[in-house]
Amino acid sequence: MILVADCSALVALSVCDSLNLLEQLFTSIVVPETVYNEATRPDKKQAQPLKNFLQGKVRQVNLQDYVFLDAFADAGETEAMLLYKQLSADKLLIDDRRGRKVAKINQISTIGSLGVLLAAKEKGLIVEIAPLLKLIEQSDIYLSPNLIATVLELAGENRNR
Repeated sequence: MILVADCSALVALSVCDSLNLLEQLFTSIVVPETVYNEATRPDKKQAQPLKNFLQGKVRQVNLQDYVFLDAFADAGETEAMLLYKQLSADKLLIDDRRGRKVAKINQISTIGSLGVLLAAKEKGLIVEIAPLLKLIEQSDIYLSPNLIATVLELAGENRNR
């Protein structure tokens, strides 16, 4: 299975030291150059782990192809969707709600960082999601309380443990 990744979800997985789960769930992980450049900017807290993880996973994007976009799409999202189409990928890793809606319009199958954690737990790759969510919450990544509660419920974990 081929996974094309956008930046924000990669950062979230890096924050909770879970990038390795991607390699256990997917046969190939790729990113467009724009996503790589965004994720590894020196001012990004997770730049070095992402630089290490993404080594050998960067791909060129044919900008002659097209996807339907809205007025708010950024270059990384756009190139990730184009690369998904070019590679006939299986999933697009993206956390941005608006970006996921745009992907749906383009018939692109998505998974978010929390979906990766749920899939990993389902396959027995991790025992608990709650400690990983706590790490994400302690970063500058915002997760709504409703989303956290839903993920913990889906994982069969009690929030108040």
